[in-house]
Amino acid sequence: MLVLVINCGSSSLKYQLFDMEDESVLAKGLVERIGLDGSALIHTGKDNEKVKLEKDLEDHKQAISMVLDALTSPEHGVINSFDDIDAIGHRVVHGGEEFSGSVKIDENIMEALRRNIDLAPLHNPPNIMGIEACTEILPNVTQAGVFDTAFHQTMPPHAYIYGLPYEFYEKYEVRRYGFHGTSHKYVAMRAAELIGRPLKDLKIITCHLGNGASIAAVQNGESVDTSMGFTPLEGLIMGTRSGDIDPAIPFHLMKKMNLSLVDINNLLNKDSGVLGISGVSSDFRDLEQAADAGNERAELALKTFYYRVTKYIGSYAAAMNGVDAIVFTAGLGENSATARECICASLGFMGVKIDTSKNDIRGKEAIISAEDASVQVMLIPTNEELMIARDTAGIAAKA
Repeated sequence: MLVLVINCGSSSLKYQLFDMEDESVLAKGLVERIGLDGSALIHTGKDNEKVKLEKDLEDHKQAISMVLDALTSPEHGVINSFDDIDAIGHRVVHGGEEFSGSVKIDENIMEALRRNIDLAPLHNPPNIMGIEACTEILPNVTQAGVFDTAFHQTMPPHAYIYGLPYEFYEKYEVRRYGFHGTSHKYVAMRAAELIGRPLKDLKIITCHLGNGASIAAVQNGESVDTSMGFTPLEGLIMGTRSGDIDPAIPFHLMKKMNLSLVDINNLLNKDSGVLGISGVSSDFRDLEQAADAGNERAELALKTFYYRVTKYIGSYAAAMNGVDAIVFTAGLGENSATARECICASLGFMGVKIDTSKNDIRGKEAIISAEDASVQVMLIPTNEELMIARDTAGIAAKA
């Protein structure tokens, strides 16, 4: 079975074509600047050769047509025709409370996705555009929606409810949803495989650390808590997002600086986080270099981020009454030995102990805890696309 995985952003489209027989990637790529000047497709296909194809693209339908043309191209394609594609899996950011798992897309599902636009106004519309474009071009191919929020739908009410009048939850669906669910699910499953124990018997804390960052408490294979909330703004300090702050701060700044709702939203989402603290960059690699060169604000940004991660790990260990494994994933989690070591430095009371020689690794699966540690610390590169492909293949097999 060949599964095409599509992840649509507002002006971009990422894709991978999987052969599910061995879960190999036949082709992958990125379409950039959809609807803007300078749009192009960067495609890796036949013989693992990377090519850049430039073409004006007005919308996601044209972008998907370009992707399909690249996949079937005699020069750098990997399939003979569109008919070779058995199913298409779409990453959808927000499924609200309606979806606790991946689903086959039909018109009822599309109506539900449109109802959830208010919950993710920046993300769900391009996700929907991608689905509609595929439906128009490949109307007979099974499509599946795989939701960032779905894995966290197992959180109990006391973990997702806010301290607001309950009617706001009933009327406006104001509650904690959590995101990065596909990533948290994948690395938790891989952790259980590496440990050699059933996932249903484990308590795992998964740390998806990158420009966007979140932590999840996974107990017996289910998410019981996670750091992001109603939106991805809640939780950890991130590249440009503030994370947890006193709710009165926005009102204070709006009054002092005469800011509008749009202004304060942009401030908290795009100008805060480690960028705001450091004044240097939202990229943790830049911050590590600046800190090594003596930049005190860059060092402060890193220390503040590490501290927040450590606090969340400690709180989730308490929430689950113990922890068997801590998993680091995503850009920073996979590639920064310094970050992993600093985050774990204050967790010795829980039985966490890193082996510095094992920790000297980037982007590869590894158990990096010391032999005498009672908690396994692991590095597992995330693979959200493969998780989407697996769910999609399962749905297509039943279609």
